Amino acid sequence: MNIKKILITGVAGFIGYHLAKRLISLGYQVVGIDNLNDYYDVNLKLSRLKELGINTYSFETNKHEKFIFQKIKLQDTDAINELFQKHSFDAVCNLAAQAGVRYSIENPAEYIQSNLTGFGNILEACRNFKIKHLVYASSSSVYGLNNQSPFSETHSTDHPISLYAATKKSNEMMAHSYSHLYDLPTTGLRFFTVYGPWGRPDMALFLFTDAILNDKVIKVFNNGDMYRDFTYIDDIVSGINKALISPPKRNNELKSLSTDTSSAPYEIYNIGNNKPVSLMDFIKAIETATGIQAKKEYLPLQAGDVVSTHADCAKIIKQLDYKSHTSIDDGVNQFVQWYKTFYKS
Repeated sequence: MNIKKILITGVAGFIGYHLAKRLISLGYQVVGIDNLNDYYDVNLKLSRLKELGINTYSFETNKHEKFIFQKIKLQDTDAINELFQKHSFDAVCNLAAQAGVRYSIENPAEYIQSNLTGFGNILEACRNFKIKHLVYASSSSVYGLNNQSPFSETHSTDHPISLYAATKKSNEMMAHSYSHLYDLPTTGLRFFTVYGPWGRPDMALFLFTDAILNDKVIKVFNNGDMYRDFTYIDDIVSGINKALISPPKRNNELKSLSTDTSSAPYEIYNIGNNKPVSLMDFIKAIETATGIQAKKEYLPLQAGDVVSTHADCAKIIKQLDYKSHTSIDDGVNQFVQWYKTFYKS
């Protein structure tokens, strides 16, 4: 598919920033939007925009002719429609969402507005303005109470254990209906614990690194008996880029449906490292990168959390030639070096 102009929502976020940087380097015209909410430090979001060449006072570009930024909320229907009217997007990558499993327990309304109403606005705009491909962020959280491992796209995702996960499952179902009804090609990517430089302050790697470098105690939940399919940001961005240029096609020959197939132009992919790492080994990698032994407080499992995630990436490997290259030691070290530079530790 010939793609020239791409909209990235949530462009000041962790993944959005890295994706924009990659696509700009590849010569695409990128338009980015973000509402710059205060879920975490807005200065980090503004710093990402500065790296992309945006003047954070006027929000005008001062570096890249290939990048334009606008401060917009997904749930602002008029603003979204005006944006799509002004720009003839070829593809859309929707990364904007209210993030965080635990925060959804405390502030459910934020998730309804951003992740459901906002995503509905994106779907309607893609439909009305004939977008060639919508790629959107789902999450490994949709697997919920599923106890099969590794998690496969064929597994049931009908039992989420947080509102955040429920909104992501809803996004997949909403996208399918638009793919079926309006021939809108959509691809959902179930991200597995993304980490790396410029990462979110509410994620374990940031929290642990910050605590260790500042001689504070880290909280180790479920007494350390946890596993995550940590996926380095560069590998994630490579996967998103491969997905963007590979829109699904309608398959009217398909006679039977399973949980990961549809006759509509619709796909769902796991995108992970396919190598779960224990929480204790993850902490050891941070200790090695910082040269400091962590002070640990062992705690029970938190509400809404799961003990283990493990991505079955066979589908995305086969269909998109996706590969995850970065080891946990290399990835953690890259983050720690960025953290020390950014925060002058």
